[in-house]
Amino acid sequence: MSKSLSVTGVAGCLALLLAQTGTLWAGGQATPRQAASGAQGTNSAGLKVTLLGTGVGPPVNLDQFGASTLVEAGGKRLLFDCGRGATIRLTQAGIPTSSVNRVFLTHLHSDHVVQLPDLFLTAWVGAGGGRGGRTVPLDVWGPQGTRDMMSALETAFAFDIHIRRDVDEKFSAEGIRVRSHDIKEGVVLEEDGVKVTAFLVDHAPIVPAFGYRVDYGGHSVVLSGDTRPSENLIRHAAGVDVLIHEAFDAVAARARSTNLVVTEAVIAHHTTPEQAGQVFARVRPRLAVYSHSPATPSVIEQTRKTYSGPLEGAEDLLTIEIGEQIAVRRFGR
Repeated sequence: MSKSLSVTGVAGCLALLLAQTGTLWAGGQATPRQAASGAQGTNSAGLKVTLLGTGVGPPVNLDQFGASTLVEAGGKRLLFDCGRGATIRLTQAGIPTSSVNRVFLTHLHSDHVVQLPDLFLTAWVGAGGGRGGRTVPLDVWGPQGTRDMMSALETAFAFDIHIRRDVDEKFSAEGIRVRSHDIKEGVVLEEDGVKVTAFLVDHAPIVPAFGYRVDYGGHSVVLSGDTRPSENLIRHAAGVDVLIHEAFDAVAARARSTNLVVTEAVIAHHTTPEQAGQVFARVRPRLAVYSHSPATPSVIEQTRKTYSGPLEGAEDLLTIEIGEQIAVRRFGR
């Protein structure tokens, strides 16, 4: 992926920053930091974000997998959306899929949920050798319809579940159980100092759709999910350390469109880069980050028309450690 997206700032110091594989953001200023390859431990604050998939929409993209973000806080692993390739990216990051048993869905578009069957089944089976994987139920929170979707998933794979649970491997019966939660706006999980708050965003006609805020140890991250500019998101993002927001490149979408009516309808319920810049400027996070966004210089250029603060482009397996400083690392470089 192009290093032109590794760090984007306002001044001529960018040339130096672009040569680095890691960045420290302190007080709104970027300082270079060499990053190690592969998975990293959490920082002293214990809040770490990994962008597993930052791609846009259902089409297959080998550089950017489907929408999915992992937040690690207080020893807990929380998965937000489960788009195509989420289990592959988890494995690449050195994270056992069986250790991820809490999933939070922003909405039920296929590109945000299509990897759920794999997480449901493969994380239960584990790494092979008959040892098994997940031994606790899979908890899934999401908008109305989540419970029905997960129930249908259990029905669809009932034969495989029966064979592996009752006949051959005798894998954990608890580990293949699902606890589904159709949620409303508010705190959906509060445990051991980790608080997850769901808030409504504006992705109409997809209703309801949620963004999420995770607070732990005095630090926080907000994930927008899919949305057009949302006043409710801005309210819930007040004082946040890191704001991860979608950006739909309307210019590029129109240029490649074969049906402008459909394209304009899709654009209308997303946020353009310029609009995202306006959101960032109002929220003023310590670091703004794109996800569910094309990894192109054009997105950054459009954003810079309305926002001049700390900004990172979308990149799969980018990790962000949030503490007194914010450390950004790129996978394998």
